Amino acid sequence: MSKTKLLNIDSLSLQNFDEDAELIPLMTPEDEEEINNESLPESLPILPLRNTVLFPGVVIPITAGRDKSIKLIKEASNGGKIIGVVSQKDETVEDPTPDDINMVGTVARILRVLQMPDGNTTVIIQGKKRFEIDEITSEDPYFKATIKEVPEARPEKENKEFDAIIDSIKELALQIIKESPNIPSEASFAIKNIESSSFLINFISSNLNLDVKEKQALLETNDLKERALATLKFMNVEFQRLTLQKDIQSKVKLDLDQQQREYFLHQQMKTIQEELGGNSSETEIEEMRERAKKKKWSKKVQEHFDKELSKIQRMNPQVAEYSIQRNYLDLFLELPWNEFSKDSFDLKRAQKILDRDHYGLEDVKKRIIEYLAVLKLRNDMKSPILCLYGPPGVGKTSLGKSIAEAIGREYVRMSLGGLRDEAEIRGHRKTYIGAMPGRIIQSIRKAGKSNPVFILDEIDKLSVSHSGDPSSAMLEVLDPEQNHEFYDNFLEVGYDLSKVMFIATANNLSTIQPALRDRMEIINVTGYTIEEKVEIAKRHLLPKQLEEHGLKKKDLQIGKKELEKIVEGYTRESGVRSLEKQIAKMVRHAAKSIAMEEEYNVKVTAKDVEDVLGPARLERDKYENNDVAGVVTGLAWTSVGGDILFIESILSKGKGSLNITGNLGQVMKESATIAMEYIKSNAEDLGINPDVFDKYNVHMHVPEGATPKDGPSAGVTMLTSLVSLFTQRKVKKSIAMTGEITLRGKVLPVGGIKEKILAAKRAKIKEIILCEDNRKDIEEIKQDYLKGLTFHYVREMREVIEIAITKQKVKNAKNL
Repeated sequence: MSKTKLLNIDSLSLQNFDEDAELIPLMTPEDEEEINNESLPESLPILPLRNTVLFPGVVIPITAGRDKSIKLIKEASNGGKIIGVVSQKDETVEDPTPDDINMVGTVARILRVLQMPDGNTTVIIQGKKRFEIDEITSEDPYFKATIKEVPEARPEKENKEFDAIIDSIKELALQIIKESPNIPSEASFAIKNIESSSFLINFISSNLNLDVKEKQALLETNDLKERALATLKFMNVEFQRLTLQKDIQSKVKLDLDQQQREYFLHQQMKTIQEELGGNSSETEIEEMRERAKKKKWSKKVQEHFDKELSKIQRMNPQVAEYSIQRNYLDLFLELPWNEFSKDSFDLKRAQKILDRDHYGLEDVKKRIIEYLAVLKLRNDMKSPILCLYGPPGVGKTSLGKSIAEAIGREYVRMSLGGLRDEAEIRGHRKTYIGAMPGRIIQSIRKAGKSNPVFILDEIDKLSVSHSGDPSSAMLEVLDPEQNHEFYDNFLEVGYDLSKVMFIATANNLSTIQPALRDRMEIINVTGYTIEEKVEIAKRHLLPKQLEEHGLKKKDLQIGKKELEKIVEGYTRESGVRSLEKQIAKMVRHAAKSIAMEEEYNVKVTAKDVEDVLGPARLERDKYENNDVAGVVTGLAWTSVGGDILFIESILSKGKGSLNITGNLGQVMKESATIAMEYIKSNAEDLGINPDVFDKYNVHMHVPEGATPKDGPSAGVTMLTSLVSLFTQRKVKKSIAMTGEITLRGKVLPVGGIKEKILAAKRAKIKEIILCEDNRKDIEEIKQDYLKGLTFHYVREMREVIEIAITKQKVKNAKNL
């Protein structure tokens, strides 16, 4: 190792510095005094530094890469070696202007210039005095400026408070050196040997882990005592961070698994955020407070929100309850409290929209327009909740959508099918993990307004379980006297649902809880006739399917006759869902032909229908002949609309037993028993030998045994079947019947008349027997539906037998 030249600490001055020295000693009080006595030149070349701040007395290396900086250093090194150093406001600026540099900097002496292998120039400089730029006199080839000295306020020599601050700085600096793994322990030797208070402050400020802006603020502090206090504050922050980091590191094992590693990183991130002057949770809370100012909620809700907000401020963001509380407050802020869309009660426009979207259903549309008219006049939602009741596929749900469009409200649909947990309606309490508001409140949040049209789909399919009874929870929702303060367990405050227009849909009223049914006004949406289905297919279904399959109107045309064939031969329903599926098959066939460039008939024929859909499958509900005794056509109501059914009876030798088959319910079996007992009681009047009841067994069957059948409607049909069987007389041709019977011989009214009439028309029935009390139901049906039908209204069973049974014996009649 070559001989080392050391500077004499006692005689250090910038003028006498030896460039060959390998060690640069620390500045002493004498050096400081000498620097203070020096006068500053009037002007200096100014060197902007990107990412550091030079303090008086401190020696730092800088790397010059910009052409202007290299030229300045070269000329200054060959001249007086004195330059002015200032920091840039933004380190990303490549070519700074006078506006991009700070006005306060440090006069520096160039100690050594080194040429690095990569072509850059490294300069070692030492700060002398602070200065302020008075005026930039030149910008080319580098900055030159006139300068003035910045005076520094220093405490008196015997100032005990200042001495205590300096002692604290020294002691804390030694502790930081000890705790930090990145600072060599030799640095403590340098701290101990610094005698000058101002140099100690400057030396530590220069080496603190601060950004340029914070260091510049320290440099610009004119009062030395204030600068010392500011430095001590930053040192305290650094020491706390190191201490916390050491504590965390001591708690984690060397072999960290993923969970421990994440915890460690979260803790570090939290600490860093706190050191930066606040964490993200505080920002979130502040944002919530600002959003709350814009809400239109009541004083009661405002107080509750403020209380919950103060609760989250006291929580540690790492605990599980914090996220629940944050979700809770988010819900409060997202709900449209007292925000309503403006209603447009233009009833003529509403009528046009309903007519556009739904063909037929005149009574239903009329009732809806009446409902809207009442709302317009009252301007108040305390009116009955509508329940659209009818078979599947008749347009109940889409009617709700049309109502929403007609009055300009948001549309929300909630499917209740299979719902069996009361919490789905009322929400969970916040104390549960994964707690959520109920679907009513969630849907209101999604709608964004407090007065949407709210469709409660399939309200008849709510089910009961150990989790509670959702239909009972719906009682509060659908009661206009209660729902202005609907209580959701998660929300914990009442929410006003009184402005919501609730429309329920159902297929079967018998399964709806009586109290719930009482709160709703039932509107019966009946099935469609064949003519209506053909029109619906032509106007709505075919255009919709053509669009969905990428075809134009000219690519496929299905006439009314062919549509009628599809309706009669391939669908059996009150609605039009199956019809739409069959039309979709026709459209897909055309789409395939176009894609494969095959020939096909644009105008569909009856043969094309059979080729695509196969042979007509649904001919079962056609009327059968009356050649056999005991076979009678009845009319039935099913969940998919009306249907006809056949009741068959047969005699066999035995002891007078009655067997009934066909998957019948208890009520239907009782009807058969009543019919049998009535015949036995009135055998002589009916022309039947009473002995026959003891000699023959009777077996009654209703075909399609896989389908469950129940209800009293088949009473008159069973009676007619048994009388025909015992008398061996023919039943009148093309006749069907429905009605309940009693032991006294009375015929009682039944329901589902319109659907049954439509089924009779489909089956080419000509005459229908009904109870006299059902006459009013027939009068409500459009006359167009009744063409070709003759109605017989009866009160007693005798009348049924007189009308239905002829005097003519059947072929191969038995002698009883």
